Amino acid sequence: MPLSTDLFDYTLPPHLVAQTPATRRDASRLMVVDRATRTAAHHVFADLPQFLKSGDTLFRNNAAVLPARLHAQRPTGGTIECLLLRPDPTHGDNVWWCLVRPGKKLPVGATFAQGIDFSGTVLAKDAEGAALIRFTTPHDDSITAVANRLGDVPLPPYIERHGDPADRPRDLERYQTVYADRARQVAVAAPTAGLHFTPELLATLNAQGVASAEITLHVGLGTFKPIMSTTVEEHAIHREIYELPVPTQRALFTATRNTTGRRIAVGTTSVRSIEDFLSQHDTPLDRTHLAEAGIFIYPPRPFRGVDALITNFHQPRSTLLCLVSAFLTPGSTDGIAWLRELYADAIAREYRFFSYGDAMLIL
Repeated sequence: MPLSTDLFDYTLPPHLVAQTPATRRDASRLMVVDRATRTAAHHVFADLPQFLKSGDTLFRNNAAVLPARLHAQRPTGGTIECLLLRPDPTHGDNVWWCLVRPGKKLPVGATFAQGIDFSGTVLAKDAEGAALIRFTTPHDDSITAVANRLGDVPLPPYIERHGDPADRPRDLERYQTVYADRARQVAVAAPTAGLHFTPELLATLNAQGVASAEITLHVGLGTFKPIMSTTVEEHAIHREIYELPVPTQRALFTATRNTTGRRIAVGTTSVRSIEDFLSQHDTPLDRTHLAEAGIFIYPPRPFRGVDALITNFHQPRSTLLCLVSAFLTPGSTDGIAWLRELYADAIAREYRFFSYGDAMLIL
């Protein structure tokens, strides 16, 4: 029977949408959900080592967020906002697919500029409203270098900013995991479950015998797209590029042979990458696996490569809620009602929600 999207809806008091990060990353609250006993306990993220053990492996997304939101002017003087989405090297260097606002003011052939720092020309538009833009920069700088110098962090729409000069440096630091590979600025949204880790916490886990394995998933804006269809099955899931290096592939299969070690996904992006890879391969490859994840995970789907999950609290009617409810009770739809109970408890206890909010550990 099809799943009604209404099953994944809930009402969140606006004041629980976290507008700023916790004072310290690992000071975020942590709801620990034990599937075996069907219980939940309440901690802070710094307590995570209590629940992990030697032999466990954290599979984490090391994609870095590009400060991809650029501001410029049209020749008429009107202002525009340009959000860099992904490069398109088939059209040459410094050519990117972007979201531009107001899009109707920038037809094919239109131009815009920000002083002497950069200019852009609209080459084409796609059916979803994205614009293909060729950038020109002084001294042949890359537009990513310009963005790192001038761009704003592409925060999700539910985080509001009002021009405080302290916001940009704070967001540049905190809307990025401490283990992000800064040479791989391929994400337009942070893999937010990883925002709670500190270097000290990672060192404690490493000394405890908890390993880490790297995944790179190019997080796109589709992660924020709500399910608009009446049923979950009708939704067209977004696609995201991911990379699994050989050591990570081997760690996935080694863990299945190690009865003491668990494969712990840090975030839904890691889950998507792992499950998409294992849906295609039964053994590790001899090369990095580069593919596009188009997998849509919702109840009653089983899981092949994830034994525990660290995740944040997600938006209503989102594909991420579908994934988490499936993980609560793999192979069953019972996790839908249980997730609603857990979220109701989190709201009653005033947990902070979404990207800069608190976390959940599902064991």
